[in-house]
Amino acid sequence: MSHLSSRYSLPLINHTCLHNHFNFLPCSTSLIFSNKKLIPTMSFSSSSSSPSTTNPKEEKKPETTDSQKLSQVLKYHNQTKHSFTSYARGPRGLDWANQPNPFRRFVASPLLPLVHLPTDNQNQNPSSSSSSSSDCNGVPLYSSHLKSLPSPAPVSISSISQLFYDSLALSAWKTAGFSTWSLRVNPSSGNLHPTESYVIAPAIDSVCDSPFVAHYAPKEHALELRAKIPSGFDFLNKNFPRNSFLIGFSSIFWREAWKYGERAFRYCNHDVGHAIAAVSMAAAGLGWDVKILDGLGHEDLEKLMGLDVFPKFEVPSKPVKGKLPGIEFEHPDCVLVVFPSGVGGFDVNYEKLSSSIEKFSALDWIGKPNSLSKEHVCWDIIYKTAEAVEKPLTISNEFKIDPFCASGICSESCYKDYSVREVVRKRRSAVDMDKVTTMERETFYQIMLHCLPSGSGSGEKQKRQLAMPFRALSWDAEVHTVLFVHRVKGLPKGLYFLVRNEDHFEELENATRPDFEWEKPEGCPDDLPLYILARGDCQQVSKALSCHQDIACDGCFSLGMVAHFDSTLRNKNAWMYPRLFWETGLLGQVLYLEAHAIGISATGIGCFFDDPVHELLGLRGSNYQSLYHFTVGGPVLDNRL
Repeated sequence: MSHLSSRYSLPLINHTCLHNHFNFLPCSTSLIFSNKKLIPTMSFSSSSSSPSTTNPKEEKKPETTDSQKLSQVLKYHNQTKHSFTSYARGPRGLDWANQPNPFRRFVASPLLPLVHLPTDNQNQNPSSSSSSSSDCNGVPLYSSHLKSLPSPAPVSISSISQLFYDSLALSAWKTAGFSTWSLRVNPSSGNLHPTESYVIAPAIDSVCDSPFVAHYAPKEHALELRAKIPSGFDFLNKNFPRNSFLIGFSSIFWREAWKYGERAFRYCNHDVGHAIAAVSMAAAGLGWDVKILDGLGHEDLEKLMGLDVFPKFEVPSKPVKGKLPGIEFEHPDCVLVVFPSGVGGFDVNYEKLSSSIEKFSALDWIGKPNSLSKEHVCWDIIYKTAEAVEKPLTISNEFKIDPFCASGICSESCYKDYSVREVVRKRRSAVDMDKVTTMERETFYQIMLHCLPSGSGSGEKQKRQLAMPFRALSWDAEVHTVLFVHRVKGLPKGLYFLVRNEDHFEELENATRPDFEWEKPEGCPDDLPLYILARGDCQQVSKALSCHQDIACDGCFSLGMVAHFDSTLRNKNAWMYPRLFWETGLLGQVLYLEAHAIGISATGIGCFFDDPVHELLGLRGSNYQSLYHFTVGGPVLDNRL
């Protein structure tokens, strides 16, 4: 994922520059600057306390109301926006001596090795057979899993190894000078990887002789045994279909905050979404379906992953610097149930499930988390916001497994003959784009079809999350995309909009600029709700809005992910805030994989100017907010691999 460094000098951006490239953008004082360069301090601002070197005394906090939680979320969101005149608060520079260890290990936990698998075209699922959706070796091609799922593989050391190998494992190493660092299958902002993963599984031959909870160690491609679950407990079979298991995700905020300061909470949740999509795609290759258990509460998640046995981090009342080992704690994000495809619908009684999870606190938990840094900086607003979005148990949540819905197809020939493994393991975040690679219009439409939540053939408007990998989510689509088209042959350059929840169409049309066209472009498939808003060269505009980064304008197209924001938080609760970012992360992962499947590349852009994006669209208020940017194009070769 592409982000700006902590210190950055802003070149002059004025109305004339924007007007020359988009004549529909009216004069706006917020986009007019003087002739001197603007240099953000990127440090603790004068509006809040400087970091203290000691831990402040904490008082017992009263119960927080839903209204107070929402206020905290909105405060965080607005405080961590970037603008043309200033960036969100972050460190003055990178403290390399305290760069967090990217690998969490649990000291004294037994290591359970997994199988290392080949990366070339060898059969990934023994139940698959050669067909038009497979290569000559019978390996399912990337695009086949977006149309249907193969027969489910049994839960074994081989299949569990494959799931992690194709979703969360190391994928490559980079070297520059005397420095060497790893890359992973799942992308992460700054390659800092705040996301940790766990598996709650039945007994598996050659892994563990009883049901167990384990932490995944990507560097070793192994499981660290955290606890054995007594066989008499029968936790999984009592609550889920046979041959099901759970995958849990947690975030270590410190890993991102070390580099990005207060904005890190956003990036951690992007990464959760990337991880959900990565696991969903890898599971699909094994004939497994995935669904988030979103009725569970924060405390349930802590117990399932064994995180409740460690001391709670006491959030200070102001930014703090010093030795703060407690800041390396893991915040539980979500738990997914992985189950054989084709089992049909099944019910999850969240009250009964939560009651069963209570027993996890009595398990014999093994291992102590390793230390990641010697010294730390605590950006208190991150942790206060994380507390505000802790979700309670909601027993009224309906757990629903919808029938699998295939993604739309209009130009399947644009894909290379790559297997799922080749695509996911060779995925890289582009460092630069080459400014020359172009894309066919039909290829662009094909990528957009795979970004839709409801797929095709469902006979309904885009809204419900039915297609891969979005079907893992439990809510209707809330994220749309505004696209800057630069180099798509047969498509006019300009500003476009992909409506991913068509219930929002009228509201979006009324909320944006009145002179936008809102017309479907030539050759657009009937079931693709893509609209052209304005025509013209938008390269400099897209670059300016993405923190003046060339990568936003040097590819085939770039985009901003615009979420249905204020109404979602007020109607569904503040805990939807991280979930909106998860949804953008899933969408970003699809764009990564689509780009690599057609032979080019992509990268996420976390640094963008929030409100200028809204102003470009004519959006007022906070009912729609830009949460993530992205770019797709021909990459400049990275010789460090």
